[in-house]
Formats: sequence, structure tokens, C-alpha cells
Amino acid sequence: MRALHVITGLGIGGAEQQLRLLLRHLPVSCDVVTLTNPGPVADGLRADGVRVTHLGMGGNRDLKALPALTRLVRRGRYDLVHTHLYRACVYGRIAARLAGVPAAVATEHSLGRAEIEGRPLTRGARALYLGTERLGSATVAVSATVAGRLRDWGVPAARIHVVPNGIDAALFRYDATRRAATRARLGIPADAFVAGGVGRVVPGKRFDVLVRAVAALPGAWLLLAGDGPGTDALRTLAARLGATDRIRFLGECGTDPDDTGRTPVPDLLCAMDVFVSTSREEAFGLAVVEALAAGLPVLHRTCPAIDDLPHDHAPGARRISGSVGELTAALRRRREGGARRLVPPPAVGHYDIARSSARLMDVYAHALASAPPTRREAHR
Repeated sequence: MRALHVITGLGIGGAEQQLRLLLRHLPVSCDVVTLTNPGPVADGLRADGVRVTHLGMGGNRDLKALPALTRLVRRGRYDLVHTHLYRACVYGRIAARLAGVPAAVATEHSLGRAEIEGRPLTRGARALYLGTERLGSATVAVSATVAGRLRDWGVPAARIHVVPNGIDAALFRYDATRRAATRARLGIPADAFVAGGVGRVVPGKRFDVLVRAVAALPGAWLLLAGDGPGTDALRTLAARLGATDRIRFLGECGTDPDDTGRTPVPDLLCAMDVFVSTSREEAFGLAVVEALAAGLPVLHRTCPAIDDLPHDHAPGARRISGSVGELTAALRRRREGGARRLVPPPAVGHYDIARSSARLMDVYAHALASAPPTRREAHR
């Protein structure tokens, strides 16, 4: 089987890094097309031996990208096209149909109740999504929560398959030596209490709540890995609260070491004492699962990866309402209880990347078996 993965961009983000990890485990010959932004994850994929093509799309309404993508798909004679993120799902499913590909699968990574990929949902965006969804063979939801949202939108239940995001838990295993080295590199005292957060710096992540809570807790430090349009406002907030010297804004940080000099996320998790997710809503919550794999206690406002499981699968994760006062009090209790590592809970094993790749292969098999005979014959 030959598969083409089409994604909107390949900067450092959850969906982008998930794609790279997935391709390391899928027993399928795969190429990748990025519509825009061939960033650090594109470099990583190429280092892994994956062929990556940048389509150079100028924006959501760059319609000339469609024939270009269709030609690329047709030349590759792929058995299956797999799309990721909104723009790629819309254009990729149309291109796959025009190119006569037997099956098209789309993964919905970032669908919230009122947002998609951090942007407000509009009636037009929803209509376009649903219209092109019918051109595909199957839609993959990264959590049961997202599957429910898709059904509420009107996607037929029979077309929805839940394949959770996965992690390579070994990459996040706690290491005391890495903890000491990372703290020294970042100028953080060895005995300091350190909270952390990971994600794109956009309003929906509500990192301002985390900054305010840490600023209100004398002696506490914050590591914030991520970048986005809200970064400057967070820096200004930290300065106004007099906490600049205790907060490290680290920018985009990947899972693997690279040549940018940025500290990889596994090292940052080793340096933390508690992980906090203040997001208004999430489609999965991959960073929370990674933190649990590192043995960290977690405070989260919403996280389908945890909320969709029985409580005993993640005993180290505690749900909070997300107010500054509550978070400050919770962090104070964690500090007073002493920094200690937890045994990675069952949730970590549940989201093993090998398990996710096996489930995705089942979806591929189903999509190909369900393809109309005329389309399979035309592809041959």
C-alpha cells in the first residue's frame, strides 16, 4: 500500500508532531504534502527518510492549489490519501476524488465545541467541512469527545472511527540527570518548585491564568513551551506582575533534539514538578498524556484523553475549574506536599503509538474494502 498524507502545515504543533511519530510506526510506504509552512517538522520527516513536498499554497482561497495537488496525487498513484487539519481536509479530499484515488481518510485533530484549530467556528466553515467530508471514505476522531462533536455536526456515525493520538512513552521517561542539566541550562535553582505548560500561545489555551497563578506564588517558577500571537501579551503580563525573572518563555519546542538550541519537551518535563493545562477546550490533550508519561502530577481544566477514560487510569490528574485563585491554591498545595514523581498511570499505555497505528491500519483496510469497485478498477 502507498499512502499520501496531506497536512496544512509542518511547523511545530500537536497534529504535525503526531503525524511524524505515526509515520515512524505505520507499516505503509508514505509520502507527505504540506500546503504551507514547511517548518521544523518537515525537516524532521525528511531526516526520517520521508519524502515531503511543499505545495506553496498562498491562503485558504488559493484555488490554483487544487489542480496542483490533484496532479501530484494522480502522478503518485497512491492507494489512499490521508488528510490532516481543516484546510488540508477540504482540499485533499477533493483532490483525491478528482485523481481517482480509491480511498480518502481524514483525521480531525482539533475540533472543539465552538472552535476549530483555535479559531471560532463559522457556519460557512462547517458547511464546507461537511460538504467535502462526504467525498472521503472515513473520518478519524482523535477522541471519543471529538467523535461526539462530529456526530452532532451531522457526520454519519458509521463514517466515524476513533483512533486516539499516541505517544512513545520511552521518550518521556523521567531522568534525574536530565532534570538537573535542564534546570542548570535554564538558570533555575535545583530546589525550586516549577510548574509547566506546553501549547500554542493563543487565547483558548488561557496561559494568562497560569502566568497569574505562578506570579501570585512567591518562589514558584514557570516553564512555558510554545509560541503564537499571544506571546508578547504574556511577556507584558509577566513583567507587570513582577514575575519575569521566574518565568521562562521557551518558544516552539519539539519532542526530539534539533539544531535550534531549543530544549526538547521531554527535558522540560523532567525539569518540572507539576504540569498545568488551562485550555478552554481540547480535542485530545496530548501534552497532558506526555506529562503523565514523565511521572508528573497534572492539573487540567479539560482533557478528553483523560476525561474519556475511567478515573483510575490517571490518578495523578486532577480536574480544576480554571480560575486563578483555584490554580494558585492547587499549586501551593503541590509545593507544600513536596516534589515527587509518580508511576506513569495506565492511561499512558492506553495511548501507546503502536496501538494507535494498528487501529489506523484497520481504518485503512476498511476504507479500501469499502471503496466502490469502479474506483478501484480505475486506479489499477
